[in-house]
Amino acid sequence: MVITSTKNERIKSLQKLAKSSERKKEEVFVIEGIRELEKAIHAGYTFTETFFCPTVVSEEHINELFGFDILKTAVSHHVFESIAYRENRDGIIALAKPKNLGFKDLKLSKNPLIIVLEAVEKPGNLGAMLRTADASGADAIIVCDPITDIYNPNVIRASLGCIFTKPVICCKSEEAVQFFKNHKITTLATTPDAKIVYFDQNLNRPVAIVMGTEADGLSDYWLKNTDVQVKVPMLGIADSLNVSVCLSVVLYECVRQRLQPK
Repeated sequence: MVITSTKNERIKSLQKLAKSSERKKEEVFVIEGIRELEKAIHAGYTFTETFFCPTVVSEEHINELFGFDILKTAVSHHVFESIAYRENRDGIIALAKPKNLGFKDLKLSKNPLIIVLEAVEKPGNLGAMLRTADASGADAIIVCDPITDIYNPNVIRASLGCIFTKPVICCKSEEAVQFFKNHKITTLATTPDAKIVYFDQNLNRPVAIVMGTEADGLSDYWLKNTDVQVKVPMLGIADSLNVSVCLSVVLYECVRQRLQPK
């Protein structure tokens, strides 16, 4: 049976998951795209249902991805257009259970590199930073006092599914600061008022890179509770970088220092 009406109750329930409040209420979130789904499957996420368009992707492919036990719902091309978020569509959407990770779930490397994002607002920026976190080999991402739901479809899309490849923990800033003190991890804040340039710091040690919002930067709490403050030199007219670009610059200096021959 193929669902052909956008007024179908199951389709309407799926569309409601565009709202964070509904995702939290139902304890599921939406993943679209085969590349993103493959990363979530590899990371061990639990799936409850999948919706697919038979004219785009075969049921055999669905079975290859998820096995035969998951509930599979076929929908017409018209219906799929109404539930899809992306422009370049793979014809498959799945519902998954969120992972509510805490510090107890973290398994740090001997020389951990952690990213801290305070009150991040824009899903696209969060997704881009999660992608960079994966590329740079960061151990974990800690989102403090989050404003954006980490399972927002736009976060998943902007991260290219990299939200599933690294542990992401949501917590209060005070909890994160205490964790770093307990584990002797140096906290390094980026702020334009700093005197030290980021590449003059030793980043080849246990370190947490702390980033604030584009609009307001880091809160006073973080500025008072970080071990080191650094800046990215701005040599033109612009006085700041996009937060995801700034994170990339600092993270890849960490990578450069850690890859240098000893």
